[in-house]
Amino acid sequence: MKDLFGKAILDFQTNNSPEDLITETNISEADEMSVTYLFRSYEEMPKIEQKALQLSKGKVLDVGCGAGSHSLYLQEKGFDVTAIDISENAIKTCKLRGLIKAKVKNMLELENEKFDTILLLMNGTGIFGTLEKTPEFLQKLKSLLHPKGQILIDSSDIIYMFDEDEDGSYLIPANGYYGELTFTISYKNETELPFPWLYLDYNTLQNAANDNGLKCELILEGDHFDYLAKLTL
Repeated sequence: MKDLFGKAILDFQTNNSPEDLITETNISEADEMSVTYLFRSYEEMPKIEQKALQLSKGKVLDVGCGAGSHSLYLQEKGFDVTAIDISENAIKTCKLRGLIKAKVKNMLELENEKFDTILLLMNGTGIFGTLEKTPEFLQKLKSLLHPKGQILIDSSDIIYMFDEDEDGSYLIPANGYYGELTFTISYKNETELPFPWLYLDYNTLQNAANDNGLKCELILEGDHFDYLAKLTL
């Protein structure tokens, strides 16, 4: 991985001529994303993210923290928060922004730690990659939870991105789950290798959670097919 996502974040933090990120998926055209969005304040965050931060309690793990905006907000509120990301540049940025506990880490490699709140925001199901790999991630998340802990995770039902038939049904691929996308990121004339990214509709997440010994509760629905869910033991 070239870590272009992290490079854009670090460029913005260090005023190194940041440019927009270009994201593209196997079902959508190239789209520009301003890196400033990743540095948003609490007031600028979508309601779903604000709600997740309001519900946070105890010792917090922020998975896929990016530029660290969620973690910084919680740290300023006095929380013991650990931010992890697989991007070295993103973690460098988090530290430059004043985040005390930030480390380059894959969630699946965390050992011997327990948390009261685990956050997976900005389409938190994305890191699962595929529906097939979802149980592995849910089992890992389960092992990181204190008995009365919670996982706060958001995603979207992307059925709206597919054509609708006259009878109201959607024309989705026959093989695999329709929320399994392949993402490509480009930045400053470089392109990352394509990677899998998963959007889960709420019912599918709930079923997967139940199958893996987790209770799933719908907390909030957003304006655009997105939602926040809470998973507990």
